[in-house]
Amino acid sequence: MAKIGSIRKYILTGLLIWIPLGVTILVIKLLIDLLDRTLILLPPPLRPEALLGFSIPGLGIIISAAVLISTGYLLIRFADKKLVELGEKWLARIPLVRSIYSASKQVTETILNSDKNAFRNVYLIEYPRKGIWTFCFETGDAIEEANDYTKEELLTVFVPTTPNPTSGFIMLIPKHEAKQMDIEVEDALKLIVSLGVLTPPTATEKANLKTLKNEEKSA
Repeated sequence: MAKIGSIRKYILTGLLIWIPLGVTILVIKLLIDLLDRTLILLPPPLRPEALLGFSIPGLGIIISAAVLISTGYLLIRFADKKLVELGEKWLARIPLVRSIYSASKQVTETILNSDKNAFRNVYLIEYPRKGIWTFCFETGDAIEEANDYTKEELLTVFVPTTPNPTSGFIMLIPKHEAKQMDIEVEDALKLIVSLGVLTPPTATEKANLKTLKNEEKSA
């Protein structure tokens, strides 16, 4: 029995090492493969397969990073703000383009702007049915028309998928049905990405961590 217990312990310890490592490798591989697809924007004669005879994994990341850095540098150093606004006004005149561009820009600004919180609070709601609970994030107040129509105070929440929290569902739910959790948004995201393995610290652990930080500051 002791040997079986030891083997089980070894297996669990091995899983704790390899599962996070495997997930990390998988995510990085998916990211590299996704960005490598940007190479199809190049003319066929200029692609690595045509020039070198073989593909270079990760080249899409380098090219994408170079394009982003160059664009940001040129806009900050040389482009006039009015010129950018003029370009956006021009895009706003194109019926289909203006709706896509405007929505994507607002979402990007919300996520990337450090002065704003894309997710405000962490809530627990019953989804996809009664008796099953899942985490969600408050993204904003519901529009007044929705509140007037339902005769309730609604909450706009984002229900992320696992292990990719960037995809999910936007829902309007009655505020009284959402249970606000005393959990940091970052800790909730870690729980979702880790498939529930990384749980948020308890109140006792938070208090101990705060005490430790205070002792380090005073030392």
